[in-house]
Amino acid sequence: MTAAENVCYTLINVPMDSEPPSEISLKNDLKGDVKLKTEALKKVIIMILNGEKLPGLLMTIIRFVLPLQDHTIKKLLLVFWEIVPKTTPDGRLLQEMILVCDAYRKDLQHPNEFIRGSTLRFLCKLKEAELLEPLMPAIRACLEHRHSYVRRNAVLAIYTIYRNFEHLIPDAPELIHDFLVNEKDASCKRNAFMMLIHADQDRALDYLSTCIDQVQTFGDILQLVIVELIYKVCHANPSERARFIRCIYNLLQSSSPAVKYEAAGTLVTLSSAPTAIKAAAQCYIDLIIKESDNNVKLIVLDRLIELKEHPSHERVLQDLVMDILRVLSTPDLEVRKKTLQLALDLVSSRNVEELVIVLKKEVIKTNNVTEHEDTDKYRQLLVRTLHSCSVRFPDMAANVIPVLMEFLSDNNEAAAADVLEFVREAIQRFDNLRPLIVEKMLEVFHSIKSVKIYRGALWILGEYCSTKEDIQSVMTEVRRSLGEIPIVESEIKKEAGELKPEEEVSVGPAQKLVTEMGTYATQSALSSSRPVKKEEDRPPLRGFLLDGDFFVAASLATTLTKIALRYVSLVQEKKKQNSFNAEAMLLMATILHLGKSSLPKKPITDDDVDRISLCLKVLSECSPLMNDIFNKECRESLSHMLSAKLEEEKLSQKKESEKRNVTVQPDDPISFMQLTAKNEMSSKEDQFQLSLLAAMGNTQRKEAADPLASKLNKVTQLTGFSDPVYAEAYVHVNQYDIVLDVLVVNQTSDTLQNCTLELATLGDLKLVEKPSPLTLAPHDFANIKANVKVASTENGIIFGNVVYDVSGAASDRNCVVLSDIHIDIMDYIQPASCTDAEFRQMWAEFEWENKVTVNTNIVDLNEYLQHILKSTNMKCLTPEKALSGYCGFMAANLYARSIFGEDALANVSIEKPIHLGPEAPVTGHIRIRAKSQGMALSLGDKINLSQKKTSL
Repeated sequence: MTAAENVCYTLINVPMDSEPPSEISLKNDLKGDVKLKTEALKKVIIMILNGEKLPGLLMTIIRFVLPLQDHTIKKLLLVFWEIVPKTTPDGRLLQEMILVCDAYRKDLQHPNEFIRGSTLRFLCKLKEAELLEPLMPAIRACLEHRHSYVRRNAVLAIYTIYRNFEHLIPDAPELIHDFLVNEKDASCKRNAFMMLIHADQDRALDYLSTCIDQVQTFGDILQLVIVELIYKVCHANPSERARFIRCIYNLLQSSSPAVKYEAAGTLVTLSSAPTAIKAAAQCYIDLIIKESDNNVKLIVLDRLIELKEHPSHERVLQDLVMDILRVLSTPDLEVRKKTLQLALDLVSSRNVEELVIVLKKEVIKTNNVTEHEDTDKYRQLLVRTLHSCSVRFPDMAANVIPVLMEFLSDNNEAAAADVLEFVREAIQRFDNLRPLIVEKMLEVFHSIKSVKIYRGALWILGEYCSTKEDIQSVMTEVRRSLGEIPIVESEIKKEAGELKPEEEVSVGPAQKLVTEMGTYATQSALSSSRPVKKEEDRPPLRGFLLDGDFFVAASLATTLTKIALRYVSLVQEKKKQNSFNAEAMLLMATILHLGKSSLPKKPITDDDVDRISLCLKVLSECSPLMNDIFNKECRESLSHMLSAKLEEEKLSQKKESEKRNVTVQPDDPISFMQLTAKNEMSSKEDQFQLSLLAAMGNTQRKEAADPLASKLNKVTQLTGFSDPVYAEAYVHVNQYDIVLDVLVVNQTSDTLQNCTLELATLGDLKLVEKPSPLTLAPHDFANIKANVKVASTENGIIFGNVVYDVSGAASDRNCVVLSDIHIDIMDYIQPASCTDAEFRQMWAEFEWENKVTVNTNIVDLNEYLQHILKSTNMKCLTPEKALSGYCGFMAANLYARSIFGEDALANVSIEKPIHLGPEAPVTGHIRIRAKSQGMALSLGDKINLSQKKTSL
């Protein structure tokens, strides 16, 4: 029997390499000393588990092994009697079993409580009423034993016997009820109460009614069973809710976390009153804070998120936002991420101020912590959360901006980039905050360490400095950042002052980066062997330029042009205008001179030369058209981008709220709870039953209406119809394991003995157990189950054969080779989303790329993209607006994550060859990137297989 087929009580490790001993040698060993008997008994158990029939050993074991008092032997005998065939082929009990029954009756009266208890546990597994009947008086007597181990196992034995053979002990519920009333031990009470729940619920309720006020004094194992009973009773009979709701409230104060968790979950299902929801949510929050295990924290957070999904509960949870934020004290990033997301979803105008204060404190805290990888990521999360709060509640922006601006000088570029993005949006949206932002920006400008942030800060200052004083401050800061000019002359003087050997410049490997449109940009790195002199005295901008980064120079030229044009319009004096323009042009000229000299590590690129030259030309001519382009249209394009982004966010929020709001149609029937029949009530899902099914991997997935999505679609034929053995497999994928249910049919007129399904795997698959051999009668069939564990997302192949002996034939073993079973990667891939920056970062980091050429019969670009999304389970990150319209080509970024936490990225670049006519199919490429080779190849194979649209 495989684990997937039957409940497993005992796991036995079987050494595969050992040769099976003969029956005669086992008989001799079973007559030897205790050590030999123990080893022989182990071998016998393993052989019987492997399908061997050893009827000749039964009497030997009864005569020479059963009377022994050795505890190891007694434990092994319990396993042996559990698995040994106890009936004749016609179904009657073997005569020898009467002797065994007598031995167990003696064991049930043994003075040693361990032997009594373990014998009672063994009796739970017996399925033969004739064996149990003579033992009933001894089992009843065990209920009064002095030791709790014996008593609790006696209760379990009585329960299983009552469930399987009620006629053997018809008064079991009454007997156990009386036992429960007088029992003091917690584990015995728990077992007895659990039996009453399943055997006689009314008696269980009667007992609970008598002690309902003492429930909080009980042990946690009994409290858990009481919660289960209350849930089941109220689920079946809602009118009982009022009677037990106080008891559940009391159990929320239990000292056991497990009881609190179950009680909170039950309370939410029993009552939707705000006080009940608040009590349950408060209980969940306490659990998250007090539990040290991060997995527990994440599970309980998920329960809070589920509560929030209910529109009527959301209002209650909004009052608890500050309590939820206490969870941020956990160092785990995943927990913090979920907590911040939950808090952001619950934020309202009533609590946003308090939320922002807490988040600001957290941001300041991350400054003082010793640098750790997660600290940076946490800081980014906090910045993004504050960003979202400020966008939704503009009044908060003034409090948030001063704190966040400090991070522009942060060493972590990602966090600083997030702050910069936020500042850019705030300065465009909130006119009243512009002076404050410009002032703060000028304060931190000199301490910015990253060139990317420097470029962004320059752009913001150039775009939004509107007063004469601010423009002059920007110029002062730029001069301070560049240091002494002309740069080339001053650097040559420095070099002359401290002569150094000529530097050797070597070009590093070119690194490919992906741009917004999914196209490649090449970034090459240069390394220098020049001895490093003290860099700290070099101003930041000068440092960037001497390192060869002239893109920042192009950005500076644009900024200088903007402020110079604005200065000309603000100041009337010609002398001042010319003086300012001349200064801006001098700076650009000196940068151009530096770029062309041999001083920087990399020479200036042609693009940057063109941009700086253009800016010089604009300043020399000062035409109104250029003034408009630099000072109006740049800002308008930013405004368009931000409004499109906001619109997209609103649209996604609207979709979310539409999902959550339950719409009731005018002609929908109304169900009144008081008028509902009992059998209709039970149609509601039982949470305990659902969780049990989920744990066993039997979750009932809703089958799609499409007949192709039924189970038959997952049946794979393994052999041909003309083979002596026909086999087909149903592949059931359940998260981390696959169950193969193989139907084997004997198509011959012979009896097939030792018919074995031999399987092997390719890829990250592992066979958990070897299926046991079968004997198939002529034209008989059987089902064999095999479990395969999955470790990662890649296409796995299961292959093997069916081996059998024909009874009476002297020939060797026969073998039928099976077709390969291919495991579909799509069962493990789920759509996910990430930001553009994260996508680009992962794209640069992942080393495996698979380029798939588009080969399809689909003629529409959008239709092809939707087809790929559907067949690969990926999510399109490119916004709908960017894909709308028609221009003959399309670029889109796709992203998905596997259940094992692996990321998969794809970039679709496709076009419609118009010159080939309107019916020409789509052409182009799909580039897939992943961390592991298996993931990239598997996803590529999947796209190749499903590219062509099949006409149904």
